[in-house]
Amino acid sequence: MAVKKKAAPKKKATKKAAPAPAKKLPAIKDRYSKTAILNEIAENTELTRKQVAAVLDELSDLTERHIKKRACGEFVIPGLLKVLTVRKPATKARKNVPNPFKPGEVMDVAAKPARTIVKVRPLKKLKEMAEK
Repeated sequence: MAVKKKAAPKKKATKKAAPAPAKKLPAIKDRYSKTAILNEIAENTELTRKQVAAVLDELSDLTERHIKKRACGEFVIPGLLKVLTVRKPATKARKNVPNPFKPGEVMDVAAKPARTIVKVRPLKKLKEMAEK
């Protein structure tokens, strides 16, 4: 005689929990020093000040490895910012160029060597933070 298995009872549809409201963060009136930043992060994350300092140092090293010569030239902190390197070619010296600040006058422009420029671009989350 075959034994019939009972079907497992159907689970009730559970409501998804509403996303937690964003933390109400007070505005900071004065610029923080490195020490103040380390202390604030240490308090809020329950890490030691040494651990927070080590994380920031590693972030600095990681950024350097991304943007130095012969590297990819781009580093992203997701949602916040993108650090790019842009290679600017050398320019030759020019004479008798119209002065854009004083119409009618001419000026000489000095030669510039090739150089690498660092640009920091804000990403969506950072732009939204500034709007609030």
